[in-house]
Amino acid sequence: MNLGIKNINLRIRCQKSGEHVWQHTGISERDGEQIYLFEEEKGKAEVSIGKKGKVISGCLSLELVNQPFRENDNLDLHEPVALEIELEQNPRAVTAMYLHRDWWTRPEFTDDIGKIPDRTQSLFMEYEDGAGYLLPLSGNKYKAYAKGEKNGILTLTMTAYMPGINRLCEPVFLMTEGQELYSAINCAFHEAAKLKGIPEKAQKPYPEMFEYLGWRSWDVFYTDITEAKVKEKAKELKEKNVPARWMLMDDGWLSVHDQRLYSLAPEIEKFPRGFSEMTSDIKSSTDIKWFGVWHAFGGYWGGIEPGSPAAQEEKENLFVTANGKLLPYPEAQRGYGFFRDWYERLRRDGIDFVKVDGQSAIKNYYENSKPVPEAAAQTHMALEGAAAAYMGGRLINCMGMAMENILGRQGSAISRNSDDFVPDQADGFREHLLQNAYNALYHDELYYLDWDMFWTSHKDAGKHGLLRAVSGGPVYFSDRIGETDRKAIEPLVYRDGRILRMDRGAKPSPDCIFKDPGREGFCKLTNVAGCGEGRKAGVIAAFNITPCRQKGTISPADIYDLEGERFLVYDYFQGDAIIMDRAQKTEISLEKDGAACHLILPYQEDVIFCGLLDKYISFHPIMEVKFETHMAMAILKQGGKAAFYSEKIIEKVFVNGKDKTADLEGTGYMYQVDCMQEMGSVVLMVQTKDA
Repeated sequence: MNLGIKNINLRIRCQKSGEHVWQHTGISERDGEQIYLFEEEKGKAEVSIGKKGKVISGCLSLELVNQPFRENDNLDLHEPVALEIELEQNPRAVTAMYLHRDWWTRPEFTDDIGKIPDRTQSLFMEYEDGAGYLLPLSGNKYKAYAKGEKNGILTLTMTAYMPGINRLCEPVFLMTEGQELYSAINCAFHEAAKLKGIPEKAQKPYPEMFEYLGWRSWDVFYTDITEAKVKEKAKELKEKNVPARWMLMDDGWLSVHDQRLYSLAPEIEKFPRGFSEMTSDIKSSTDIKWFGVWHAFGGYWGGIEPGSPAAQEEKENLFVTANGKLLPYPEAQRGYGFFRDWYERLRRDGIDFVKVDGQSAIKNYYENSKPVPEAAAQTHMALEGAAAAYMGGRLINCMGMAMENILGRQGSAISRNSDDFVPDQADGFREHLLQNAYNALYHDELYYLDWDMFWTSHKDAGKHGLLRAVSGGPVYFSDRIGETDRKAIEPLVYRDGRILRMDRGAKPSPDCIFKDPGREGFCKLTNVAGCGEGRKAGVIAAFNITPCRQKGTISPADIYDLEGERFLVYDYFQGDAIIMDRAQKTEISLEKDGAACHLILPYQEDVIFCGLLDKYISFHPIMEVKFETHMAMAILKQGGKAAFYSEKIIEKVFVNGKDKTADLEGTGYMYQVDCMQEMGSVVLMVQTKDA
C-alpha cells in the first residue's frame, strides 16, 4: 500500500468573479513538510502536507488580495475553496460515510473515488495489503468534506457557510493507514482529538443513569404529551414490573408558537402544575429514578419568539442572525447564560437530564452570520457547561453527526448514531441497521453511541432488541400505553433494570466493511465484554437485509479486538456449540429478514461458563471464575438459566451451596441448570472427573 499524495490543485469561488482554478507553481519543503505553492493575481496560497508515522495531514493557508477602500472580491458562500487531490495509489474499494441529511451519515459502497457522494465526512479505503482512512476536518472557521467529481480525483471542499472572507489558515484533512481499518480510524481520531483539544471517549465518564433501561415518549404521543399520559405510562410500567428507571419527555412539552419558544416553562395546558409535582409523584410511587426533557439546539426548531417572555428574560444571552432568527448566543459565556437559566429552572422541577436535538442545524441557524465551526464549538461549550452544572453531565446529543459537532464538543459522552427508529416505515429496520453499523466505525472513537429507541411490541422487536444488546450504548423503548411487552426487554437487562452493556460500539466485521450487505451476504456486527477472570468474550450478531436467503461464514477472527486462539462458539438461537480456532470459519445460512447471534467465549479445558442463556449477552453476568483440579466455580450477578460447557464427566453441580445435580439438563457437552428463583448473586460450582 502506497498511501500518499501525487498532486494537488486548488479551486476557489469568489462572490463576484465566480470560480478560479489555481495550479501549483512549485513544491518545496519546510520543517519536514511538503509545501504546494500557489500564486495568482487574485492572491496566494500554500497547501502543506505533513507525514508523521502513519498519519498524513493537510493544511491550507490562503489570502486574497484586498484593496483598502475599493470594491473587493472575496470568497463565496457556496464551496468557496476546494482541493483536488490525486493519490499515489487509488484504493480498490471505498465506503463513503456521507451526510444524507444535515445531521446523519449513511454508507455508500463503490470502487471509484470519483463516485464518492457529496458531503462525505469519513472515507474508508481498502487496499490489497491494508486499509486507509480519510477524515476531512472541521477547523476553527472552515470545515471540509470529500466528494468525487472526476475519475481518480478526490475533491475536498471547504466552507465556513459565511461569505466575504478573504483569508484563512485551517487544517483540512487527516489520512491514516493500517493493517486493518479499525486501527487506521483510531489513529486518525487520536490525532484529531489532540489537534482540537478535546477528550477521546476513554477520557469521558459514562453517566450512571444510562446504565439503566429507559422509556421515551416520542413514538407514544409525538407532540400530544400531557401530565396525565406520562403518569399513566409510568403506572403501566410499574404494574407490569418493567424495570425502566428513567423517562424522557420528548417534543410537545414546550411552550411554542409557530415553531418558536416563547417561555422557558412547560406548556401550561399540558402540564398545569409544571413538572415538580408530577416528577415527585412518579418517583415516589414507581421505580423511575430520573426524568429528562427534550429540546432543540436553538431552544426550539425556529429558535426563540421575538418579544416573548423568554426573549425578554434572556435578551442578554440571545443572538439575532442575518435572517432574523433569535437564538442562543454563539459565544460560550453568553450562550451559557441561556442554558444555565433554563436548566436551573428545570432542575428545580425535578428534571435530571436533557436530550438536545437538531445540533447539526447549526449551519442553517448561523449561515451568513458566523463561521459555522466556530458557532458550533462555542454553542457546545455553553450547552455542556450548563448540562454539567445542573444535570450532572447527563446529556444525549442528537441530530449532531456533522463533523463540526463531532469535533466541536468539549466533553459530553453520548451521541445519537442514526436517523430515527420509524415504526411504520416499510424498510425501517434495514436502514436503521445500515446507519448504526457503519456510523459506529468512526463515531465510536469519541462517543458512547445511542442507537435510538424501539418498540417492544413491533414486528421487528426481536431484531431491534438484539441490535440494542450489542450496541454498547443506552437502551430505551417507546411503546404506546398498554403495549409494552416485558418479554422483549428481559434478554437486555438485569432485574434491577441495569443493561448488559458491552464495551464499545458494535461494528461491522472486516469482511462486511466494503460490501453492501443490502445486496449480498450479511451485516455482521461484533462487540466484546468481560466474562470473568479479567478475560473478554465476544458476540457476532448477523442480519440478512437482502431480498432473499443468504449464506455466509462466521469466525472468531471477525472480532478484531478479541484476544485468544481457541474458542467456544455458541449459537444463541439454535442452541448449538462448537469449538473453533481463531482463523477457522463455519458456514451459516439466514432466510430473508433473518438474524443470528453467536457468542464467542475463550476456551477453557475443564469447564467453560456461558453465563445466563436467558440474556442475549449471556456471559455478561459472569463476575468471577475460579478453577481447581476437577472443580470450577463462577459467580453470576443474578439468577437465571445458567449454562456451561464441559467435555468431562459432570459429577456434581451446586447452586449457592445447594446440590442441583438432579436438575441438570444437557445436550452434548452443553449443560443448563435453572437458577431463576435465586435472589441476588449466584455461586455456580461444577465438579468434574476425566471421561
